[in-house]
Amino acid sequence: MILFPSFFYFEKQTTYHIPEAEKRQSDYYCVCICDPDQNQNQVRRYSFAVTSPAAMALISLEDLEALDEEELNDDITNHPEPMDEEDSERLLAQWRAVASTHHVAVPPEMSGPIQEMTRNNQQREELSYDVISRREKMGEVQFEERVYPAGFWACVTRKEDLYEQSISMGFMKLMRFICKENSAGQYLGMTVPVVNAIRMLEDGSSFHKEVETAMFLPSSLQSSPPQASDPDIAIVHRGHIRVIARQFLGTTTEVTVGRQIRLLWENLSLDDQFHRDHYMVAVYENPGVPRRRNEIWFIRRHL
Repeated sequence: MILFPSFFYFEKQTTYHIPEAEKRQSDYYCVCICDPDQNQNQVRRYSFAVTSPAAMALISLEDLEALDEEELNDDITNHPEPMDEEDSERLLAQWRAVASTHHVAVPPEMSGPIQEMTRNNQQREELSYDVISRREKMGEVQFEERVYPAGFWACVTRKEDLYEQSISMGFMKLMRFICKENSAGQYLGMTVPVVNAIRMLEDGSSFHKEVETAMFLPSSLQSSPPQASDPDIAIVHRGHIRVIARQFLGTTTEVTVGRQIRLLWENLSLDDQFHRDHYMVAVYENPGVPRRRNEIWFIRRHL
């Protein structure tokens, strides 16, 4: 057994029988002791796509969103009424435990937004687009060229030591905006993907520390967008965007995103039609899903 932050430790996956359908590409379970003071038998075992405890650094702040959906009690995720104090504290503790792997602190005031997002985690509007062209190989889509609509985005920029920290801090701010810290004073709803805009340094391989995290406002709010209470969040109207999109599965770190950028360039026979100094990373699913859906977007210079 390998000790980890409060309430969590790792156990070899082979210790327990795992149905074939639930196997992961991992040698370890992450075990959460829900109430260590009263009943040490109250544990939950989660399987993460890591090959060792050191690889736990690849788990981002948002990873527990999937636990909210799949692992927590039904009266937390499916009950429309406010959680009781015990459930609220447990949910916040779980977010904090995972956030600590990236040295990200989850403040107490995030408890409300976390609960709100948990209750509404099935109600997400996917941003529409028009497909211009598609390249397929052996029946699989290699990439698509798309045009996304003009509209209002909620945008926040963070500059942290790690890419994962920047997107985590930015997303927490967007969560508070979505969950009533806005001029409408109500839950706004959420769209996917959440898009992270990255800029490259002069070496062409490293990321600039500043990362913008943005969410397209739901269609019901486009005609009269609410303003954010947080001055760090800007409500910006942007024109149409034309991109080459390539799907990839798994975690989104500077290493994995950099690899996807290189792979897409290898598949494109393009010169200067697309920007090389900035890209977008689109995240569609709960980041706790081991093989979650993401996309790398190359941005065309001209529509």
